[in-house]
Amino acid sequence: MSDDKIKLDLYINHRSALVDYATPIVGCRARAEDVVQDSYLRFSKCAPEDGALRQPLAYLYRVVRNTALDCVRRVSAEARREEAQAVVCGFVPLVPSPEDVAVGRDHLRRVEAALSELPERTRKAFELHRFEGLPFLQVGQHLGVSAATAHRLVRDAMVHMMRRLHDAQD
Repeated sequence: MSDDKIKLDLYINHRSALVDYATPIVGCRARAEDVVQDSYLRFSKCAPEDGALRQPLAYLYRVVRNTALDCVRRVSAEARREEAQAVVCGFVPLVPSPEDVAVGRDHLRRVEAALSELPERTRKAFELHRFEGLPFLQVGQHLGVSAATAHRLVRDAMVHMMRRLHDAQD
């Protein structure tokens, strides 16, 4: 009897038991059927001199187990990819409503108006610190004043801005 015939007979005689063995691993009988078929294809390619065929049935069960575990890993990875894809594709960029845009523009106009009311040096100190992110020491150096004076100028500008914005809400 040829080696291929022996392998085929072994597979046919134990196919049902192999499917029963793979089902709890993969969690689905239909998937277990696929695993067992794939396992037979791997098993049938095994050469007799590999030493694995001293116990062909044990080797076939090992191939089924490994193929089933590979299947579980693949299904899990696919599920994670699909979940990530759903998150990425389902991402809707936050777009402000027309009302939010109008309120924001109104707020910006109020800020610009309040800034224009400030003395030049105070406005410049505020812009350097808040918009350009310079520390008080650099603001002071830029304006030719101490860091403490730069801090006071920015504080005065903030107080003025807050008052103007608060007055506009009333």
